[in-house]
Amino acid sequence: MAAPLSANVIALIREPIEIAALAVPTPADGAACTFVGVVRDENAGRAVRYLEYEAFEEMALPLMEEIAAEARRRWPITAITIVHRLGRLEIGEASVAVAVVSPHRAEAFEACRYAIDTLKATVPIWKKEFYADGAVWIDPQEPTRK
Repeated sequence: MAAPLSANVIALIREPIEIAALAVPTPADGAACTFVGVVRDENAGRAVRYLEYEAFEEMALPLMEEIAAEARRRWPITAITIVHRLGRLEIGEASVAVAVVSPHRAEAFEACRYAIDTLKATVPIWKKEFYADGAVWIDPQEPTRK
């Protein structure tokens, strides 16, 4: 089992994400919003066997820090955690998690949405899907559903 993550953690990890340890509210907080992306068994009509994630870590981590800093500037949040898995992930495993703690729910939701959307659009993390008949690198800008 992976070690628990504390608030304000920005990380690329190769072990399972500890979901329960992502967002720990203080007594002054009224909201903890968590987004967890999970490996699914199908994409665009193809059965997915497993995924592999790679990153340009020297660039990805500073960009993830910038996302967290911008969220702190925009919203009155107490804490933010952004964690992304690397390596091989099986169906059902968490691949990415963002958790935001704030005194109020609106700010927690907005900051959480901003963080995951910006991460997917700007951070150099690549996903390769493996199928029974081959594998494909997935473009993060291409929608998988309409």
